[in-house]
Amino acid sequence: MAKTVSAKTLKKSFNNWFFWNGCSQQAETMLGMAFGQSMAPVIDELYDTKEAKAEGLKRHITLFNTESQVGSVCNGICIGMEEQLANGAGTAETIQDAKVALIGPTSAIGDSLWVATIIPLLLTICLSVAQGVVTAPWIGSVIYMIVYPLGTYLLSWTLFKLGYKAGLEGVQRFMVSGQLDKIISAVTVLGLIVVGALTASFVSCSLNIDIKAATQVFDEASKTYIDGTISVFNLDNLLNAVFPKIVPLGLTLFVYNLYAKKNWSPLAIMGIILALAIVLTAIGFIPGVGAFV
Repeated sequence: MAKTVSAKTLKKSFNNWFFWNGCSQQAETMLGMAFGQSMAPVIDELYDTKEAKAEGLKRHITLFNTESQVGSVCNGICIGMEEQLANGAGTAETIQDAKVALIGPTSAIGDSLWVATIIPLLLTICLSVAQGVVTAPWIGSVIYMIVYPLGTYLLSWTLFKLGYKAGLEGVQRFMVSGQLDKIISAVTVLGLIVVGALTASFVSCSLNIDIKAATQVFDEASKTYIDGTISVFNLDNLLNAVFPKIVPLGLTLFVYNLYAKKNWSPLAIMGIILALAIVLTAIGFIPGVGAFV
């Protein structure tokens, strides 16, 4: 009778990985001990002798590192391969080779798709909700605290099952087919749209150059003329009429250029923004700027 991993053991293996993958991270084996803990219930169920179980555990406490959420597909693939090995197919070396081969792609995909795209998108949406609901801004935080762990769990569990059912060849076919590239491209476009909306909503920057002219307004109540002013030129209004929010956009692109192209550190960028704010604010108080004409 063929040996198979029960649904209960699969769930236990996944939970071991999901909840404890970072608890044993260290420089020698990175996530190796956590991977071994995840595989422990599987090894215990598939192999009968103490020696076989010991060998199985040794295979999975070696160096391993990945992005934990997307990387759960590695656990599923290795469980499927262990199942085959327990039934006389494959070799222990093949399992080790597969683990090493999966480190690079799962790390890159996980970091770019989950860490750098989906999480910032969710944060942006929740920040917008918190800002929009003035009477209850805490709603944004509550949404994040609910959606993030549930979404992370469902994504990780889905990929874990995909790895187990499809195996290494199935996952490789999926990557080669181009479907993954389409998903990444779609999420990237969505991320750019949200970042654009975030720039317009949260980045505040104005060029408050306002030229005013003296005028007189007739007051009906007192039947007298009252001295006043009227704006004849406002740079912000002119720019926003041509391209709404163009100044915040320009500031955002300036910061992006410093960070991505010039390799400035975030601390240096914050320093230059602070310096610009101080200088421009000081200029605003200089007599003559925005003078009456």
